[in-house]
Amino acid sequence: TLQPNDILKIDVGALIPEAALPYNKTTPTGMQAANNLEVMKLDGYLVSQDKTINFPVLGELSVAGKSTADLEVDIKNRLETGGYLLNPSVTVRLLNAKVTILGEVKQPGTFTFTENNISLLQALGLAGDLTINGDREDVILIREADGKRSTNHLNLTETAWLGGPYQNIQPNDVLVVNPNAAKVKSAAFFGSASSFVAIASLLISTIVLINSF
Repeated sequence: TLQPNDILKIDVGALIPEAALPYNKTTPTGMQAANNLEVMKLDGYLVSQDKTINFPVLGELSVAGKSTADLEVDIKNRLETGGYLLNPSVTVRLLNAKVTILGEVKQPGTFTFTENNISLLQALGLAGDLTINGDREDVILIREADGKRSTNHLNLTETAWLGGPYQNIQPNDVLVVNPNAAKVKSAAFFGSASSFVAIASLLISTIVLINSF
């Protein structure tokens, strides 16, 4: 569902293109400017904290509980029932969908995507895939929707999560790839034999220095 601070691109079409002009925002001239994502964001509809947008002619519209597809149907129905347009076409696109990927991946960070759907595996691909130290049996997906946050542990070595609610990424999802046991052990101060050797050498050196005085 659409959330506050989402930026939407809404296009309205009609059998007579000129009739739909009042319902479309004008874009900068030039193909390069019109296709620039940052320009489209500045010209898009920002969802307010009250989950509303201000749409031409129709005024303030609520997007609470709606997906982009739901909003398309809502605007289309309002234009038809209000007698504004005959059989209009409406497309709604989310311009600032993003996913944050942290932990044992090659390029952690926040990534923006404009596709309607990307899979969890595609998202990990944006971060360059898991490192050799990543725990593929415990990838955490943090998801927040309508003010409720959930934390889910996924085992990528199994197929149980495929086809479920976590197969595709939703905007503002956070993925955390935990380190595997080998990484944790090597990172621990007492995790390896070399650590014990170093500590023993330090103790012996200390004793020798004390006895020399």
